Amino acid sequence: MRASEVRRGEAVVIDGKLFVVTNADHNTPGNLRAKVQFKLRDVSKGTIMDKRVGATDDIEVVNLDRRPVEYLYSDNTGHILMDLETYDQQAIPAEVFGDDILYLKPNTQFQASFHDGKMVSYDLPKTVDLKVTETPPGIKGATATNQQKEATTETGLKIRVPSFIEIGEVVRISTETNGYLSRA
Repeated sequence: MRASEVRRGEAVVIDGKLFVVTNADHNTPGNLRAKVQFKLRDVSKGTIMDKRVGATDDIEVVNLDRRPVEYLYSDNTGHILMDLETYDQQAIPAEVFGDDILYLKPNTQFQASFHDGKMVSYDLPKTVDLKVTETPPGIKGATATNQQKEATTETGLKIRVPSFIEIGEVVRISTETNGYLSRA
């Protein structure tokens, strides 16, 4: 596959190693040759590396097995997920999810990609509903202007919400922009 067609979440083989693309940025600087800047996560080590290739270069893409999974809980070994087809539980190292784990509360279902039985990437749901556990009180008359305040959710995620949101309310959050969408 051409480098310009590779997208986020796909698995590629570069220099004999399996990587998952976490970001792909296509650049065409003026009249120079187009390049694609990849941010890759090494599946075996979990390290992140940057790689720049020509947009027309061929890259070997590996087909991944996509299955629905459910986040169960986190402990000191990592995050425990259950495969919804086989009901097998698997401990995933904490560095695979990074800060994305803050979008997940127990029993949240999403799609994960597997290679040789090992989870290598995942697709978070587009939106999640989380309860606000901490936020300063609203300011009277703040509805006239679009003022926002900091709020902390039940998972520890910090977001900006409108001033009328109170502690205990459930809000809908976009996982792509980390932004408040509405009350749930």
